[in-house]
Amino acid sequence: MDTVLAPLLWLVSYIMMGWHWVFAELLGINHDGVNWALSIIGLVIVIRTLLIPLFVRQIRSQRKMQLLQPQLRELQKKYKGDRERLQQEMMKLYKKTGTNPFASCLPILLQAPFLFSLFRVLDGIARDRPRGAFPNHEDLFESAGRAEVFGAKLADSFLTTDVMQTRVLAMIMVVGMVVSQYVTQRQIMRKNMPKEALEGPFAQQQKILLYVLPLVFLFSGVYFPLGTVLYWLTSNFWTMGQQLYVIRRMPAPGSDAEKAQQRRQAEKARRKGLTVADPEEKPEVEPGQENGEARRQQPKRTSRSQRKKKRR
Repeated sequence: MDTVLAPLLWLVSYIMMGWHWVFAELLGINHDGVNWALSIIGLVIVIRTLLIPLFVRQIRSQRKMQLLQPQLRELQKKYKGDRERLQQEMMKLYKKTGTNPFASCLPILLQAPFLFSLFRVLDGIARDRPRGAFPNHEDLFESAGRAEVFGAKLADSFLTTDVMQTRVLAMIMVVGMVVSQYVTQRQIMRKNMPKEALEGPFAQQQKILLYVLPLVFLFSGVYFPLGTVLYWLTSNFWTMGQQLYVIRRMPAPGSDAEKAQQRRQAEKARRKGLTVADPEEKPEVEPGQENGEARRQQPKRTSRSQRKKKRR
C-alpha cells in the first residue's frame, strides 16, 4: 500500500515540513506540538485551496440537480413500476443536461487519499517507521515523534494509547469532527435548497450523506491518529465557512437563503432612500400580462425633501 501511495506520502510529508519550517524558523515558535499541529492545519489550507475549482463545480451541479427535480418526479410517476427503465431515463436526463448527481461527493472522495496518506505518515511516526520524505530528515522525524498538544501525542490514536489524557482529547476531537460533518451537510439541505428540492432521488442522496457520513467517522475516528482527526476537523470548518459564503452571496433560487438575501438587499436599499417592493410580495401584473411574466419593479428614487417628510 505504501508503494502505491508513495507520491502522496512524499507530497503530504513535504508540505508539512514546509509549514514546519515557516512556523519554526520564520516565526520562531519553539514548540514541537504547536508547530506540527499548525503544519497539519497548513496542509488542509493547501489541499482545500487546490480543491476550490472542484467545490465550484459541486455547487453548479447541485443547482442543476435542483432545477431537474420537477422532471425527475415526472419520470418517477411515469415509470413507477419499472425501476430499471426509471434508472435508464434518469441517466439520459443527466447526460442531456450535463449533470453529475455524485458531484457533491467528489471533494470528500478526492480528499480521501490525502487523509489516508497522512494517516500512514503519522502511523509511521508512532511506530518509529519514517515514511514519505521523513527517512531523509531524521531531525524532523524525531521532532514529529515528540509533538504533543495538551499532553497528547499527535501520532497516537484512541486505540493505540493507554494515556487517559490522550483518549479524552481523542474523543472530544472525534465528536467535534462528527458534529461539524453533520452541521455542514444539514446547512446545505435546510438553507440553500428550495422546498421542492427536498424530495426525490437527489434529496435521498443528501439525506444519506447527512446521516451516514457522521456515523462512518464516529466509528472510524477512534482508529485515526490525533493529527488525522485534526486534519478532518479543520477541513470541516473550512467547508462550513466556504458554504456560508456561497449561501450568503450566491443562494439557490427559491431557497430560504435567497429570501434572506432579498430582505438584506431591500433593507440596504431603504437605508439609501430607495423605495423597493417587499420580497415576500408578488409584483404587480400589467393588463395583458396575466398569463406571462410580470414586469420587474424597479426601485423608485426619492428626493431629499421627500425623505425628510417621511421621517416627520
